[in-house]
Amino acid sequence: MWIGACLSSVGTWMQKLAQSWLVFELTNSAWSLALDAFLGEIPIFLFSLIGGVVADRMDRRKLLLISQFIQMSCAITLAALLFRGAARVEFIYCLSFIVGTAQAFGGPAYQSIIPSLVPKDDLQNAIALNSIQFNLARVIGPVIGGIAMAQLGAAWCFTLNGLSFIAVIISLLMLPARLPIGAKKESPLDAMKGGIAFVRDREGMLPLIVLAFLMTLLGLPLVTFLPVMARDVLHLGADAYSTLLSISGLGSVTGALIVASMSNIKSKGRAALLILTLLGGITIAFSASKIFWVSCVILFLGGAALISVFTLVASLVQLQTTDDMRGRVMSVYNVAFRGGMPFGNLTSGRLMELHGAPFILAINGTLLIALAVYFLVVQRKIARI
Repeated sequence: MWIGACLSSVGTWMQKLAQSWLVFELTNSAWSLALDAFLGEIPIFLFSLIGGVVADRMDRRKLLLISQFIQMSCAITLAALLFRGAARVEFIYCLSFIVGTAQAFGGPAYQSIIPSLVPKDDLQNAIALNSIQFNLARVIGPVIGGIAMAQLGAAWCFTLNGLSFIAVIISLLMLPARLPIGAKKESPLDAMKGGIAFVRDREGMLPLIVLAFLMTLLGLPLVTFLPVMARDVLHLGADAYSTLLSISGLGSVTGALIVASMSNIKSKGRAALLILTLLGGITIAFSASKIFWVSCVILFLGGAALISVFTLVASLVQLQTTDDMRGRVMSVYNVAFRGGMPFGNLTSGRLMELHGAPFILAINGTLLIALAVYFLVVQRKIARI
């Protein structure tokens, strides 16, 4: 499962690199870049709750397979459009929305399968290892994607991504069926309400969901708008963007390894909030840098901090969830975690058009620090977990 997901993620990051640069070149607009990111993420915000109910009612492996086939088809379609010279930004927006919809149903199923593959004591390590494969792909994917884009053209990045889904599909077919253990007699609406009630009533769960939304809303623009920083602030091209994306991924792998080594730490909530404070400071520093190698060092630290806090928060949510509720609870978490991304990217993209990328990233960093301090000092439920 890990190997299949890693190979597929390499293809995904090749496409992310090519697609972001393609949209930016077609439109010359940070707003268009933000809109593409928004359309790719907003279905997760809209449909994840339904996806969680489905994940608790049907074979999770089958649901994942359907999701992978849809995403593969979209990558091949975009490649075909580029090969024919018919690619328009409107088509890219449409395909981003379809991929996001597939992920809205596949995400809760994937997150629900992971705990069934490992003992409970190893869950944080399993989540950290999952982060490692995803972020290892962030290192490898942009490097291969940068070479492919320079030598062969962006269409080949999309083609190779489409082919990469074969790896994860094979790995899923090797797993036994993952039938749900929850009752099916509830109506979908009641099942959805049950997941929300579980989040509301479980000690510390609701603050974790709120934190997940706000930390992605403010933290993810650091990665989304790297094309803008590379071209408009550092005055470099696609190669520099590819390098920055890879450096961020390398930092994320390091952060995931650090979190994996912290599996026995008692105060995971407090650790997550302290790292969030660090992430805010790093975001401010990156916004002020105009020297490429300095930006690379800062971004490496930012990648490590970003994935560390994400992994710790996800671990806390998983550890407090029972298996019969896991699909629904993780769908609520997905709504928050992935929902923060489109709204954060859209808001930051619009403000960057008016005030510039460095200023808006600095504001985001300041707000991340304020958020962490609030949960450390005022609302202390997370800090006590």
